[in-house]
Amino acid sequence: METTISENQKNVSAFIHLSTFLKYFFPFANFIAPLLIWNFNKEKAFVDEHGKQAINFQLSVLIYTILIGLICLPFFIIFATDFISLIETIDHSAGHFSMSNIQNLSGYILLFGLAILLLVALFVFELYAVINASIHASRGQLYNYPLCIKFIKTNLNPIQNEHIS
Repeated sequence: METTISENQKNVSAFIHLSTFLKYFFPFANFIAPLLIWNFNKEKAFVDEHGKQAINFQLSVLIYTILIGLICLPFFIIFATDFISLIETIDHSAGHFSMSNIQNLSGYILLFGLAILLLVALFVFELYAVINASIHASRGQLYNYPLCIKFIKTNLNPIQNEHIS
């Protein structure tokens, strides 16, 4: 690692992490933007570490999102067949709802609620981790994302989280 970290390296590293939020404006920008910034600046060891960490974390979040979808997929398929009969029942009883209609609907509400809860929890976790990584980078500290799968090998030791000097 380098002995000194310039303000430029701190800012570029923080910007790498913050650029992942571009995914809310452009598809896959959470991969493209940090990858481009990192590739143009990876000759600096501090920026290289933060770039690897940011890409690894974004890939991890993608994997977690896909896993949540795959876990929910069988339930959606099972309920989809029942959903058609529920729609027909609601159509035939347009003027009144019975307790059985509400019970049939509760499974859908529970499933969608659980999926939304998991996705919101993942969103909040990602928001917290990216902001925390940006703060560490702007202070000249290395950051190890929690629950991050190491797709790209990093030089960061789990216990090394202080200033590089």
